[in-house]
Amino acid sequence: MPLIEEMYAFISYDKDNNDEGICAFQSSYGVWIPMVGADMARVESLKPMAKQIANMTGKKIKICKFSTREVLEIIEA
Repeated sequence: MPLIEEMYAFISYDKDNNDEGICAFQSSYGVWIPMVGADMARVESLKPMAKQIANMTGKKIKICKFSTREVLEIIEA
C-alpha cells in the first residue's frame, strides 16, 4: 500500500447550529465506521450511503478533501 497523502471525508452540515461532523454508519457487527477514505474508489463506494443519510436527515453532506500530511506522533508497542 502506498503512503496516504490525502483523505476524503463525508461531512454533515447543520445550518441551524453552524456545525459540522463526520458522517458514520453502523456495520452489521454494531461497530460505528466513519465515512472517510484515502482514494476515490472508497469515496464512490460511500456516496450511496451519503445520499441515504441526506434523505433521512434533511442535512447537506459535503465531500471534503484534505491533502496536507503531518505526522503528529508515532505510537509503538
